Amino acid sequence: MRFGVKPMGFKHTGLFPEQAINWDLLAAHIHQSDRPLKVLNLFAYTGGATLACLAAGAHVTHVDAAKGMVTRARENAALSGLADRPVRWIVDDCVKFIQREIRRGSKYDVILLDPPSYGRGPGGEVWQLTEELDGFIALCGDLLGENAMLMLNSYSAELSPSVMQYLLARRLGRGWATCDEIGLPVEATGLVLPCGSTAIWKG
Repeated sequence: MRFGVKPMGFKHTGLFPEQAINWDLLAAHIHQSDRPLKVLNLFAYTGGATLACLAAGAHVTHVDAAKGMVTRARENAALSGLADRPVRWIVDDCVKFIQREIRRGSKYDVILLDPPSYGRGPGGEVWQLTEELDGFIALCGDLLGENAMLMLNSYSAELSPSVMQYLLARRLGRGWATCDEIGLPVEATGLVLPCGSTAIWKG
């Protein structure tokens, strides 16, 4: 995969390389299936996970409230030779999108959540992670099909891996959940720089 990277005013570069371990995990999960899996990527940013899933053969719905980020994701797909893969690029508030999908009776095999600590939707909707996440996970549960998977990422110090695991297990019920920290190896010291947390639920 190839990505366009540049510094932004809020100290991002348009890519979180520590997520590569999760991209590999997603690709392995998709390859194990005997059919193309339907993936919903929410708060999808510039498309790292979307591209990994497309490259592995999944059908992806990519949703982010920021039009500029969705544009960057489409550009990254083109850079990676994946522009012709089955993907829907959607600029929308993630909560409103999920609510519509529930009314439509939609189901997904994999749901990816990478929510910000704080954000605003295209219509001025306010998102605060610690207040919204529990109910949001419950909504996502209504979109999960049989033998599904949900991956939750966080960079908030207010949300530990074990709390994320607890929320998934409590809200999604059946199946099992696990959690861990993710980070980047530092060649100079041989240590791993902590960068965030991941929790995974499988039905």
